[in-house]
Amino acid sequence: MAKSEETRSLIVATALRLFAENGYDRTTMRAIAGEAGVSVGNAYYYFASKDQLIQGFYDEIAKGHLTMARQAIEGERDFSERLKTVLLTWLDVAEPYHRFGTQLFVNAADPESPLSPFSEESTPARESSVGLMRDVIDGSDAKLDPDLRDELPDLLWLYQMGVVLFWVHDRSREQKRSRVLVERTVPLIARLVGLSRLRVLRPVSREIVSLIRDLSKRDDAAPDRV
Repeated sequence: MAKSEETRSLIVATALRLFAENGYDRTTMRAIAGEAGVSVGNAYYYFASKDQLIQGFYDEIAKGHLTMARQAIEGERDFSERLKTVLLTWLDVAEPYHRFGTQLFVNAADPESPLSPFSEESTPARESSVGLMRDVIDGSDAKLDPDLRDELPDLLWLYQMGVVLFWVHDRSREQKRSRVLVERTVPLIARLVGLSRLRVLRPVSREIVSLIRDLSKRDDAAPDRV
């Protein structure tokens, strides 16, 4: 790893620890720089603000998850197993940051915040996660409605966001309830995906696709409603 990448990762790791210990709002860039052993100017060289530090955290998590998950699902063809493995791998990667999860959610829950996973600033991490869900589908033996296939990666990412929200509030030992959630809900999703290929259910799946496309449009492009 290049020296600059090491410094960047060190600043992110230090910031996350201080956010967890002192809270996001009470942690300053000066304090982060001091704990990381770099100058304030150097810290600002890598991250112009605390918000950008969170984006750095998103990127680190997404990169680590992508690498581990792709290795873990290699050779597996069963859709349900691939999806379950990807989600459980995310829980493994995120587990060290659970203490920080609540602090992060307080700020990220605001839809206007750049920390929101739906924000423009979070696009790289979001696209990485959606791309991984596309890999889950494309590398599987799943047979589904062709119209649903293009939209399914985004739907699975939204499902993952639901798992993340549950995980943030999960106070069970080692977040075991989050793992139970994944273990129990993934088979249900796999069944629904499989049913979409049945001709009798295609109108339903295509109505879902139409709804997703409408909701994904920008306000200025959304269809008029009376």
